[in-house]
Amino acid sequence: MSFQNLIPPVNFGYVEDDLYRFGQPNELNFPFIEQLGLKTVLWLAFEDPNQKFLNFIDDQGIQFYHLGNEQGTATDPITEETIVDSLNIILNKTNYPFAIVCNVGRHQTGTLVGCLRKLQGWNLASIFDEYRRYAGPKVRLMNEQFIELFDTDLVSMPYDPPKWIRR
Repeated sequence: MSFQNLIPPVNFGYVEDDLYRFGQPNELNFPFIEQLGLKTVLWLAFEDPNQKFLNFIDDQGIQFYHLGNEQGTATDPITEETIVDSLNIILNKTNYPFAIVCNVGRHQTGTLVGCLRKLQGWNLASIFDEYRRYAGPKVRLMNEQFIELFDTDLVSMPYDPPKWIRR
């Protein structure tokens, strides 16, 4: 396969070693995603992903978690429970390589990555800068407020966390 044919999904980003973020991919993105060798996909959108993406996940033998708030609306921030559950899955090294995905890779994914950055000890200015780069003109101040107020003590630190997490 030629690297010329590899097209990343919308809002694709490298978060940490073997940890990626992006919006819902289409069939043109599947060869790119296949190269990542994903073991786990965490889906954070309120609705289910499209069937072609679900088929791809199944065909690749990728573990799939759907933790989007089904009771929520497109403008509601992600719930604290969803963030804590998601971080507990992300901190389990056996789930890697790993992708965090929502519809466009902007709000739910950005809020989760922001809370992860807070857990890593990043300062808020850097966290918000990263969130805004992916959100573009659609920044949601309530998501930034959620990140700022998120209590990292709610997250259970595993005995052997990924190397990029401070203990």
